[in-house]
Amino acid sequence: MHIRHDNSYPPHTSELRKMVFASLFAALTAVGAYIQIPIPFSPVPVTLQVFFVLLAGSMLKSKWGSLSMVVYTLLGVAGLPVFSGGSSGLGVLLGPTGGYIFGFIVAAYFTGKLAEKAESAGKSGLAVNVLNMSAGILTIYALGVTQLMLVAEIGLETALALGAIPFIPGEIVKTAAAAYIATTYKL
Repeated sequence: MHIRHDNSYPPHTSELRKMVFASLFAALTAVGAYIQIPIPFSPVPVTLQVFFVLLAGSMLKSKWGSLSMVVYTLLGVAGLPVFSGGSSGLGVLLGPTGGYIFGFIVAAYFTGKLAEKAESAGKSGLAVNVLNMSAGILTIYALGVTQLMLVAEIGLETALALGAIPFIPGEIVKTAAAAYIATTYKL
């Protein structure tokens, strides 16, 4: 057995850590699907999935954040009950809410890219994280509302009323909490 005393690790250790955290964020996103807060004016509850998507992108950056959401999505397609309400399968991705799940992947990537650019420019902090994560949320809702319109054959106004507007207050709270965590803790 060899014990390192110089605190140096092989270069692949960083990638392994990110892989482990990507798996963790995929699992947390699945758990977030089960944490539901009903809202009285909508049949769709607020879940914590978006919270973990934002954290994955911001903390793991573009590559590993988006890969964590790809893993989450593949788990659901494979039949594990990881989507909202314990649903799963390809039908969910092709259904009216599938755009939001595709949005998770793109949002984690986009949020991560913005975080990378901010770091390379020497900008960081709560406000930067809030702006980056807000862009991620807009990405999720743009893809989600678009697919809702196409699959349900409804207009933009109806799709926004059903699939976006009721969730804005919850997204503000989740963004604030996720931005605080991403600002306070580093992986």
